Amino acid sequence: MDSYNFSVKQVLCLIIITLSGVVWSVIFHHPLVIGFLPGFLVLVLLSIMKKMTLKKLIHISLKGVNKTRIVILILFLVSFLLPSWYLSGTIDQMVLVALHFILPQHFFVLSFIVALGFSMLLGTTVGTLSAIGVPILGTAIVLHLPVEIVAGALVSGAFVGDRTSPFSSSHQLLSHTVEVPVKRQWKAMLLSTLIAITICLCFYGVFDFFVAGKLTLNSKPIHWTDLSWIKFIPPLVLILFVLFRISIVYAFLSSILSAAVIAFLDGSSLPKIAADFWYGINGLGGGFLRMYELLLFLALAGAYNGLLEELNVIQPYLDKWLQTSRSLLGDTFKTLAATLLISFIAANQTLPIILTGRSFLPHWASKYGKEELVRVMGDTTMLFPGMVPWSVLAIMCSTIVGIPLLNYLPYALFLWILPLLTLVISFVKQVRHSKIKRTATA
Repeated sequence: MDSYNFSVKQVLCLIIITLSGVVWSVIFHHPLVIGFLPGFLVLVLLSIMKKMTLKKLIHISLKGVNKTRIVILILFLVSFLLPSWYLSGTIDQMVLVALHFILPQHFFVLSFIVALGFSMLLGTTVGTLSAIGVPILGTAIVLHLPVEIVAGALVSGAFVGDRTSPFSSSHQLLSHTVEVPVKRQWKAMLLSTLIAITICLCFYGVFDFFVAGKLTLNSKPIHWTDLSWIKFIPPLVLILFVLFRISIVYAFLSSILSAAVIAFLDGSSLPKIAADFWYGINGLGGGFLRMYELLLFLALAGAYNGLLEELNVIQPYLDKWLQTSRSLLGDTFKTLAATLLISFIAANQTLPIILTGRSFLPHWASKYGKEELVRVMGDTTMLFPGMVPWSVLAIMCSTIVGIPLLNYLPYALFLWILPLLTLVISFVKQVRHSKIKRTATA
């Protein structure tokens, strides 16, 4: 990777313009692609000032877009998933079954536990929310429960596996980047994981007691003969493909096509199916028209990330920042702040893991051990992309559950409790180490 030696003023200018643009988009509800464009243009200008040729600039940008092609394709298909399941009658059938099995009085806790179980098995937030999000949220709507809390519980549970499951690609990436075997990495994360899950169970239990516990369910027990089992084919296809680790793209495509065939056989005309795929379903969402601006943003973010990594803009300053650190708590806070900043400007999950891991590994390995860096990054770097409104992962989660990120984020406790926990754990370890040191020297 070439080093282009950016000045502090240039880096600050890039960060301020990028963040100002995306924050403006989020606050005033303008397309993210418009807010992100000034930051991208500044990065292009810096590239040209550093004598990067136009041919190389275009090549790196296209390579960055290519890295996001799977995400773009997934969200393109997600825009058709809800309309296809609605037209086929799948959503109505799944809600009936969910109403029969899920205890309304424990709805929020059960939503979290189900999402947690699926995510540990699948190792993916997107796959988990796609497989179980629709029926659970549909049931919450029928029961008149606050969908923001349910979405928060689902996203919290889904991130448990995305961060912790050995089957998770981001978990594997962190292991590879920080050079810690997966088994040792899992043990390093275990304490904070168990504490966070316990806190989440109590948190959603309180909502169950005060909100869901007052429900009176008037629906009649389900009659299994009233169900049309053929309408369960689309979600079953999706779940089986994900379980057998067949490409998520094929999983979505197969589920959509099977639902479209069922809808057609049930009497929906091809023009009706095409119109609903294009415009979406009123009150439910979906549809390409609601998605294309987001797809353009993802392509632009891919080009931006490609240039950011190639130009080596941030890493030299991360290297310098840790040189003055003197304590575990101080290093933890600096790592947290640095990886949060990277997450703000990178708009994906991969770059923060790689940049933070590569930059901070020598310092942490020499002072505290690689496992401590794994713990801190697992509690921060792995979760921040799920909280940044313009991050690809946050956008995918929000799109699948059909609820804006800022609406459900206060209830997605697992995402924001772990960064606080890791600071507390570092403080406790630092105090304990100081006591041991004082005892040894006494």
